Amino acid sequence: MNNVSLIGRLTRDPEVRYTDKQMAIATFTLAVNRPVVSGNEQKADFIRIKCFGKLGELVEKYLSKGRQVGIQGRIQTGSYEDKDGQKQYTTDVIADRVEFLGSANGNNARSDADGFNGGM
Repeated sequence: MNNVSLIGRLTRDPEVRYTDKQMAIATFTLAVNRPVVSGNEQKADFIRIKCFGKLGELVEKYLSKGRQVGIQGRIQTGSYEDKDGQKQYTTDVIADRVEFLGSANGNNARSDADGFNGGM
């Protein structure tokens, strides 16, 4: 089973590109807090999220840096060769669902587009 649920905040505005067939691909990084160990400071993981199609279009329209969201999806790994010929490995979460949990300024007011889902 490959299933991921995350809650965090966007570290910057989503980047969106379109394929030749005009399918949106939105990419953003989500800062997800780790559990605090007694006596230590808060730490976070920075996880790359990808959304495709209609979900990617909605991400482009409604999400921005600092926005708190919940993500459901799956982990996908891959690799590529960089310009120096070195093999680079990637790990992404492919989102099936994105739900707004708060605003960029910490206000928990919800908008008309508070939750949306879609997939590839």
